[in-house]
Amino acid sequence: MRTRALVLVVLFAAAVAAAWWFTTRRTPAVGDTITVYYAKADGTTLVPWQVSLAPKSDRRSALFYAATQAVAGPPPGTEAVRFPAGTHVRAVDVDGTTADVDLSKDVAASAEGGFAESAEFKALVWTLTQPSLGVTAVKVRVDGTRVATLPGGHLELDEPLSRSSF
Repeated sequence: MRTRALVLVVLFAAAVAAAWWFTTRRTPAVGDTITVYYAKADGTTLVPWQVSLAPKSDRRSALFYAATQAVAGPPPGTEAVRFPAGTHVRAVDVDGTTADVDLSKDVAASAEGGFAESAEFKALVWTLTQPSLGVTAVKVRVDGTRVATLPGGHLELDEPLSRSSF
């Protein structure tokens, strides 16, 4: 009888510990809308706008959609620094609080260098690192490959980018 009681106490303690672990390790819930940023023509000022998410979007889908919206940029006619034409998001993976974004090779077509590259990636990073998405850093791949820099060479992509990178 004493052994059975001890086993029940141990099982109860394990259940409480498992419940605590699962509830404290959850990422923030994704809401109905997310904020997407774009850089104004001055290259430093970020402008937020809200976009709707599909109901009950999971975190990975929300990150992919957010990255896609950031790369697409604001509506036509809005003065902004934009990713090179044809650039699209191939995939977004998540590992803890780091998003790994794979962009198409078109992103390397920009010959403008530091100014445009910095503005484009600042908008992407700020979009993906909003608190509701649970990401604090962004790794970038180009066509599936990790690159040190883009042809402009002013923005290092071999390390994760965060809001403090800009």
